[in-house]
Amino acid sequence: MAWVKLGVNIDHVATLRQARRERDPDPVLAALIAEQAGADGVTAHLRMDRRHIQERDLEILRQTVKTRLNLEMAPTQEMVQIALRFKPDQCTLVPERPEEVTTEGGLDVVFHQDVVRRIVQRLQDAGIEVSIFIDPQLEQVRATQRVGANAIEINTNAYAHATSPEIRKQELDHIRQAAQMAARLGLRVLAGHALNYHNVRPIVEIPEIEELNIGHAIVARALFVGFFEAVREMKRLLER
Repeated sequence: MAWVKLGVNIDHVATLRQARRERDPDPVLAALIAEQAGADGVTAHLRMDRRHIQERDLEILRQTVKTRLNLEMAPTQEMVQIALRFKPDQCTLVPERPEEVTTEGGLDVVFHQDVVRRIVQRLQDAGIEVSIFIDPQLEQVRATQRVGANAIEINTNAYAHATSPEIRKQELDHIRQAAQMAARLGLRVLAGHALNYHNVRPIVEIPEIEELNIGHAIVARALFVGFFEAVREMKRLLER
């Protein structure tokens, strides 16, 4: 039996906590439950405005996560220093704008190639693998390979929010083509953003994709079935 790996993003657990500046719900506890339920890794995005995950969360996560800790971060010197201090297993470079509700698109590696290359090298020199969150565009895949990253994470937002079957098929084709090119270039292929229990299966069926990062859908489902069961339900959908 083969499975696509599941990285559980715990940001929205922290969002709920920060809404009242309370101690609960604890994203670290959510990470522990996710691992017990079969998650293959934990993802947390330390934003520059600290709107959800805090540095203290990251410190405790590094001490407690037993699977794989993936830090999503903007490609800035501040975030590089934090990553070098906490040493996650992987860093995923993402674009970030203060006014956005959530990450809106992939990082433009073509435009920021020189800066991204330097950051990738610094992180890798510290033993941290680097993935880059990109839109499913072939030029971005090629640029990711040129800067020396280990992996891409394909942005599935346009696919997930497609307004017709025709558009959804077109976006799925873009994802498939990006995944195929990345694999040919020797990059690991991950995907995520706006995936849920209803739209994840076509992404799972793309053979080059080895891991999905999913957060909001799992946290939302957990309100009704509990966090453990929400992770288990998603994990079952990732069987090939």
